[in-house]
Amino acid sequence: VVDMRRELMSGNKTMFSRLLYEKLRERLEKGEQSMLFLNRRGYSSFISCRSCGEAVRCPHCDVTLTLHRNGQLKCHYCGYVVPMVRNCPSCGSPYVAGFGTGTQKVEEKLKELFPDARILRMDMDTTQGKNGHEAIIAAFANEEADILVGTQMIVKGHDFGRVTLVGALAADTSLFASDFRACERTFQLLTQAAGRAGRSGLQGEMVIQTYKPDHYSIQTAAGQNYEAFYQEEIQYRKMMHYPPCICMAELIFSSPSEENAAQAAKAVAEHLRSRLHSRQGQVLGPAAADIGKINDIYYYHMFLRMADREQLNGELEAVNSF
Repeated sequence: VVDMRRELMSGNKTMFSRLLYEKLRERLEKGEQSMLFLNRRGYSSFISCRSCGEAVRCPHCDVTLTLHRNGQLKCHYCGYVVPMVRNCPSCGSPYVAGFGTGTQKVEEKLKELFPDARILRMDMDTTQGKNGHEAIIAAFANEEADILVGTQMIVKGHDFGRVTLVGALAADTSLFASDFRACERTFQLLTQAAGRAGRSGLQGEMVIQTYKPDHYSIQTAAGQNYEAFYQEEIQYRKMMHYPPCICMAELIFSSPSEENAAQAAKAVAEHLRSRLHSRQGQVLGPAAADIGKINDIYYYHMFLRMADREQLNGELEAVNSF
């Protein structure tokens, strides 16, 4: 686990830690292969401080705020909005910005650092053609490349005998996604990625680059310790009233008219709140969805939380007849 805050303090402002650079160089000299992946969802950015590693969170939902093109930070659970911050709310540092680096930029930097290395990139852009995914996997399996760069699709279930190094360039990107399951998904992905290295008897290593090296999701993934992760995560779920400690449903509203989608979501939210006035339940939102517009269709959503699944199903049926 590499603390990228220390890398910044030492003057290294690149996306590659000194440790990862050295290990990549060693693999190239030995003729072994490496995989580098960006641990991210890929649609929206969160705001993170490079000095202290904290992300800007919603004060009401304990999920990260998402940066939108208009410069606003929004919560996609309850709709909370605040202007883009200039300084970190935790430490006051001015080194705050949207987090995330594209795979294409990683590929370009690798070519600058290792001009003789054979590099393949696998993401949505390079796999759009017929059999594009299979062609890249086959080429890497046939040792036609030294380094495979990609999103999380490259670490799921593949078996490459010459891969001895896996690097997670931005573990924080999924760790601070605006979803209550972010820590769980980060743990899943990192433990899965670690299994790609050293599969044929060769010694395998993984380098996890992060601004939150002490986070339980990072530490337990590095130690492959599911039980320890569960004990930490279940406490968070209980405290914040998230599944599996409570039942929750997401309601999605879509329309070619943004106003219609927003009004429908608002009407249903008010209807549900009036029904829940005398029972145990909570409505979060409505708010614009993570991706607010797709193919000229606007999306709004809300979340309904209740302690009992049968009651939750009953409320959802009431929405259908509303």
